[in-house]
Amino acid sequence: MQKIGFDGDKYIRIQREKITERIESLGGKLYLEFGGKLFDDQHAASVLPGYRPNGKLEVLKTFQEDAEIILCISAKDIESNKMRSDLGITYEMDVLRHMDKLRAMGFHIAAVVITLFTGQEAAFKFRNMLENRGENVYIHRPTLGYPTDVNTIVSDVGYGANPYVETTRPLVIVTAPGPGSGKLATCLSQLYHEYRLGKKAGYAKFETFPIWNLPLKHPVNMAYEAATADLKDVNMIDPFHLEAYGVSTVNYNRDVEVFPVVRTILSKIMGDSTIYRSPTDMGVNMVGFCISDDDAVCEAARQEIIRRYYRARVDAKSGKKSNEEAQRILLLMNEMGIRTEDRRVVEPALKRAASIDPTGTDGQVVSLELPDGTIVTGRSHPMMNATASVLINAIKHEAGIADEIHLISPVILEPMVNMKKNILHSNFPVLNAEEVLAALSISAATNPTVAYAIQKLPDLAGCDAHSSSIISSPDASTYKKLGIKITCEPEYPTKNLYFR
Repeated sequence: MQKIGFDGDKYIRIQREKITERIESLGGKLYLEFGGKLFDDQHAASVLPGYRPNGKLEVLKTFQEDAEIILCISAKDIESNKMRSDLGITYEMDVLRHMDKLRAMGFHIAAVVITLFTGQEAAFKFRNMLENRGENVYIHRPTLGYPTDVNTIVSDVGYGANPYVETTRPLVIVTAPGPGSGKLATCLSQLYHEYRLGKKAGYAKFETFPIWNLPLKHPVNMAYEAATADLKDVNMIDPFHLEAYGVSTVNYNRDVEVFPVVRTILSKIMGDSTIYRSPTDMGVNMVGFCISDDDAVCEAARQEIIRRYYRARVDAKSGKKSNEEAQRILLLMNEMGIRTEDRRVVEPALKRAASIDPTGTDGQVVSLELPDGTIVTGRSHPMMNATASVLINAIKHEAGIADEIHLISPVILEPMVNMKKNILHSNFPVLNAEEVLAALSISAATNPTVAYAIQKLPDLAGCDAHSSSIISSPDASTYKKLGIKITCEPEYPTKNLYFR
């Protein structure tokens, strides 16, 4: 069982206090730019065991009556059909997902802002679709003069050329599906309009990683570098904070690089050149104060780096990305003295796979570490694949069911395989994890033992697993839904070119 190293309740409490303090210090209204994921932040939950994946939302819930939300999306991302790689959906679909989820939680959506608009037809269509559904949509074009001509930027032909989004509450959350969506420009544009209307307001940033009050080379901060290796982000000491206060804090290159521009713009808008003296000053992140067991979070971060390395290698193997990302993460691992063998589930999968087929061209094996530390394995069979068989073995172990007892009768499995092969004409008629779970649920209707075993599936959430070869996208989706953190060797299970 993974040790808890983070106090989630303390985080909600002191994060609320910090945001409230910032609202009051800036005149009663704050535009808060949200970096990272608003929903389901599995990276934070992975490197800070005890952090709840929707911790940011829990913080926002404490401001529910005093907060409203602006969602930003770049017209360029709409035009290019940019995808959320973790969800497999486009950025515009993710905006809709955010709106539905936030409204279901009782939050008020002020508007959607389409940024960096230069006439993209797809952005027009997205705006029309939203407006036809009764949503408030605003179009922001690239800011004239940005980033060097501050007098033009902070003028009626710069930020003033953008329409003002009407907001009435003291906290305005500005969020987006991903980076490069124009959140900062939207916040600064809103500030310009607020001050032109004679109203006071301020800006701050809520970015969880890197954690500013941890050491530069702390494993949690190194894990952030691994997570953003594709963006080539680099953690660094905030030079502005060090110069202003003589204190070392951690930020990342993009925020440090843009800070002189942001500070100058804020000073011109607000008429206060001392409002922020460093990128660290702009942040409101209190997550570093809630670590309760540093050893636990260090080990969790090291494990996340290994998972990121395997993911990058699989992406390179499949042609989704170059090998550069994996190489950057490998450099971090070498610097930290981390090996892939430090992931406990790797060796059992590879060892059993080699015993089945020393050539490595057949016999996929998946290993899974249970909450008590026991590692079970499952191999591919004529009727089910390895991802399915290891789930069966795992819940049997958790339920105390003898290995020789079959949870699913061949009477159920054989017709399912025949259906896939002879009627649906599947090239891969072997049952995958989701199909086997469906078969389990059918068996549970008449077999109390199976029904009891199925109750153990939630126990697998948070468990680590490793496959001796790349698993299919449907199996990856099933494991994600179960909360199992699986990695794969960067090899295909067959020589077939078409693989899903």
